[in-house]
Amino acid sequence: MSAPLHALSAAELQAGYAAGRFTPVDVVEALLARIAALDPTVNAFIRLDAEGAQAAAVLATQEIAAGGLRGPLHGVPVGLKDIIDVAGQPTTCHSKIRLDHRAERDATVVARLRGAGAILMGKVATHEFALGGPCFDLPFPPARNPWNLDHHPGGSSSGSGAGLAAGFFPLALGSDTGGSTRNPASACGVVGLKPSYGLLPRTGVFPLSWTLDHVGPMARSVADVAALTATLAGHDGDDPGSARVSGWADPVAGLEGGVAGLRIGYVRHFHERDMAGTDPEVAAALDAAAAGFAAMGAVVRDVTLPSLNDFAAVNRTILTAEAFAIHQAWLSARPMDYAGLTRNALLVGGFLTAADLLQAMRLRRRMTAAVEAALSEFDLLLCASSLTLPARIDDAAEVARTYPMHARAPFNVTGHPALAMMSGVSTRGLPTSLQLVGRMFDERLLLRAARSWERSLPAFAAPWEQK
Repeated sequence: MSAPLHALSAAELQAGYAAGRFTPVDVVEALLARIAALDPTVNAFIRLDAEGAQAAAVLATQEIAAGGLRGPLHGVPVGLKDIIDVAGQPTTCHSKIRLDHRAERDATVVARLRGAGAILMGKVATHEFALGGPCFDLPFPPARNPWNLDHHPGGSSSGSGAGLAAGFFPLALGSDTGGSTRNPASACGVVGLKPSYGLLPRTGVFPLSWTLDHVGPMARSVADVAALTATLAGHDGDDPGSARVSGWADPVAGLEGGVAGLRIGYVRHFHERDMAGTDPEVAAALDAAAAGFAAMGAVVRDVTLPSLNDFAAVNRTILTAEAFAIHQAWLSARPMDYAGLTRNALLVGGFLTAADLLQAMRLRRRMTAAVEAALSEFDLLLCASSLTLPARIDDAAEVARTYPMHARAPFNVTGHPALAMMSGVSTRGLPTSLQLVGRMFDERLLLRAARSWERSLPAFAAPWEQK
């Protein structure tokens, strides 16, 4: 296998293990060397658990030698957003407020990763409490975009996206409340899934908004996202939002089924009319994707949903109200221990009224019904993810201008599964992106369509492929 170990997907790693070409110990040592060389400038990790990863790699190597692979994540390294509990380790949420915290037990998703034989590489950067944007007044520096270190990697799962793109691990977990998995996937040229609400357990994941939060599987390939999702899915009695789904289909099966005959609704008004300032290269790439799906045999037609601005207002109202409730005690006792950007965003929730929240919840039901109606006519929806390219990370005004320019929040409001991935590479050498949206609990069809698009992408020089 000619590609370096750090560039291999989870599926490719397992093929190498099965063939005896290398072991999990070899892979972890290669990743640790790469992290040591590059992370001082990428800043993906808050806490690298080299010792724990090495011990897990030794165990996985012994298990594979003795009995073979026990599943698609066995011996595969994973990065964890630092809002996810790992027993005995800090969950800092990238904040001064949580520096002394130690988790008593693993989050449910971490327990499932361990059960599958995955290797935990450590905790990676997030925007503080999974809110706001990159801040320079926090205990840890913000992660940077490996495509161009002067640029923002997206957030709030910034370290997950940056670490994948830098070749630090093949799999990662983020979270998604208003797009926080899909934003770094878009900015860093990887794949990020916001599953159906309730599909993946959130016990042991620090909340931002109880009714909008999702755990988000991320990887550099659609197949790896599918395998990660299948491993983590399932009811969790400790998570009040966890869904009991009968007959949920493993998304790995049928991944190569193509899109011929599928009906895809193109929500072009999100980026053409609802929000001014869409980058022309982003818009052109979306039109090219619509044409590409049609060329692959799908039936692609325009479809209209509620205004993107209305979706964003509902998402922000619910998110801000719930986040203020979560942080109210700390905001009263330790307000100056937050980054300024985070503190200002959270305090807005203190000025919302009960009427504001109730109106948002009422509109949420209408919006969910509108998306459901569209998905009774179409099998999938295609729309923008980010409307702009990643801004320079040191340009606070440009980050503030572009950060809200996206079409991800609608599907946190409605709960439908949504996936962001590359649509191409811009003339500035930064990824452009698209978003696909599916019916509730039909991750199989959503990932199948994403895999079809992935196969059609031309070759490009990604950061993780560089030595």
